[in-house]
Amino acid sequence: MRLPLILFAILTPALAATETFQRPIPQPQTAEAELAYLAASLIFLAALVAVQWLVSRR
Repeated sequence: MRLPLILFAILTPALAATETFQRPIPQPQTAEAELAYLAASLIFLAALVAVQWLVSRR
């Protein structure tokens, strides 16, 4: 039982260091993403107005 654990402890750092880190390249924002952000912003604004309207009625 000790031999597999010792081999695992020895080989794990070697397996982890096989590939170097590649920095992610940011992608440009698409028109669809901007449209979705606009829609989400308007829906959020409508929700805030609805909450304000409901709270002020009390």
